Amino acid sequence: MKIHLLLLVFSLGTIAATAQNKSQHASVEQSISGVQTGILGIWFHNEAKLSNSIALRSEIGLDAGIFGRSIKNDFNVDYVFAPVLTVEPRWYYNLDKRLSKGKSIKNNSGNFIGLKISFNPDLFVISNVDYVSVPNQLFIIPKWAIKRVIGKHFTYEAGIGLGYHHIFDNQYFRVENDDETIALDLHLRIGYTF
Repeated sequence: MKIHLLLLVFSLGTIAATAQNKSQHASVEQSISGVQTGILGIWFHNEAKLSNSIALRSEIGLDAGIFGRSIKNDFNVDYVFAPVLTVEPRWYYNLDKRLSKGKSIKNNSGNFIGLKISFNPDLFVISNVDYVSVPNQLFIIPKWAIKRVIGKHFTYEAGIGLGYHHIFDNQYFRVENDDETIALDLHLRIGYTF
């Protein structure tokens, strides 16, 4: 009788554990923060969980630009850094698949579709040229990208997007009297997650 009772309890426990494991889904992290750099800038970020597959990324940083100019037959390469504020909802669409294949989803390691909304305020610039400014501008760019973890804390991201660019006060930049253009986002970053 005791053996039958033990087998019954063990069987029920195994069935309950199996059912619970099947009902669990992969999920983005509750909250992760870090710093990233790319070819053109440095950014501090946080990703907050909205659902099992959606995270809201907020970011503050410096976008960089490189430009050339010719002065008296001498060509100079100059730089500018301008502040940027970004929010980006991200849908990590392959976390369950990665988990089922035994791949890591740590620090939201997966493929995602995002909607990047960035604002460059005309607050200040850092440049090797005097009297350079960046106008107030807005970018709204849908994009596809991947994010992967290297070791415990290092990450890399790569992706591409095409979207909308609006210059609010275009006294510095004229695009045939048009303040709206198409923007291309080539996303390539490495970072450290705290």
